[in-house]
Amino acid sequence: MAEQQKKISTVGVGIADFSALPERIETTVIPVAAFDGVASRGVLYTRGGERTVVVVSHPRGDNSRHYAAPALLEAGYAFYSHQTRSLHNDIDCEHERLLLDLAAGLSHLKNKLGFENIVFLGNSGGASLLAFYQQQATRTPPDRLMDTAGGEPLDLNAVEMPSADGFVLLAAHPGQGPFMLTSIDPSVVDEDDPLATDPELDMYNAANGYRELPEPSKYSEGFLERYRAAQRARVARLDALARSLIADQKRNRQRMQDPGFADLPLEERSRITRRAVVGSYMVVHRTEADPAFLDLSLHAWKSTRKPGSILGPRPEETNYAPGGFGRVVTPRAWLSTWSGLSTRAKLLESVESIHVPLFVVNFTSDSLAFPDDNQTQFHASPAEDKAMHFVEADHFGLPLPQREQALRPIVEWLTPRFSAAPSN
Repeated sequence: MAEQQKKISTVGVGIADFSALPERIETTVIPVAAFDGVASRGVLYTRGGERTVVVVSHPRGDNSRHYAAPALLEAGYAFYSHQTRSLHNDIDCEHERLLLDLAAGLSHLKNKLGFENIVFLGNSGGASLLAFYQQQATRTPPDRLMDTAGGEPLDLNAVEMPSADGFVLLAAHPGQGPFMLTSIDPSVVDEDDPLATDPELDMYNAANGYRELPEPSKYSEGFLERYRAAQRARVARLDALARSLIADQKRNRQRMQDPGFADLPLEERSRITRRAVVGSYMVVHRTEADPAFLDLSLHAWKSTRKPGSILGPRPEETNYAPGGFGRVVTPRAWLSTWSGLSTRAKLLESVESIHVPLFVVNFTSDSLAFPDDNQTQFHASPAEDKAMHFVEADHFGLPLPQREQALRPIVEWLTPRFSAAPSN
């Protein structure tokens, strides 16, 4: 498919705040087709003359309005946001397939637009995605993945995958799967009943240490040990369910290919066909139950956070509300994205492939990306050139004055390492 670009001349058009971008910014929308033919697109911001492009992406979020863009453009760097195939809808999100989208966009930046350097800015869930990409891109074929977490063929060895020359982790949580492994409610005793509860495993049960806010909760080591084990057990059960649904569909697809399929009675053929094409969805109840949300003695190192989660100050309510993380997913998406046991997009593992210069920025009031986790990720990277910076702000860099305390060090870190465009 011929790649086309739509260019929009903008003056003073910002991202997050339209008045914040430098003047004379050109916005280029870049449609690309991945190796498997699926379309996605990137949004590129330039002022002209940039040799280094900073790249953001997220499994489902639109980072084309990212708050870091104005400062990076002002400093002489191009800014590129890739919008993956699961933009705004990750019900069927498979991380392995998202790597194909990124590969197509980055190949365009390198081969068609001629950028000399690519720097990844991995923010929030985009961190584990971009680190997973870097892990695969830096492997020499045939050592890349050849299937998805759900077991379907997908050969990354056949794909051109430009790697990053530098990496910034900004409010980087461990990944959607690892997050789910710590936040899924293990007291669920019936996956078809959102209210069915084992009180001995309920972190919102006063008998286990829960206290109503503003009083902090406090959970014993014994309870937490049982709780974490039960979380893993629930994820394992959901993994088994996902794999059984996938296997059943595969069996029926194979039966449709058998030579004798056409000779079967119509009723039998219809039954097989329906099971082969049916779209199965898993409803995962109560995924807002990490004891660290309410017990501030957990992940306490350098943390200045208050009780609550990224979804709100009262996780005991949002745990039961609709619209939580990973609530409705296909079996393939569960295994690839939300299962902490089966996903490959685990930041702590992928960061072991980051040998390029690395800068880690943590927000100490973050209730999703904890400082001690970021420190562990930092030490796991083999990069010889790496640094870490802490800012007292929440997951989104708020309040606003704190964002500058995060963005200025990023620019200062980039400047001696990667060429910037001359100032206009």
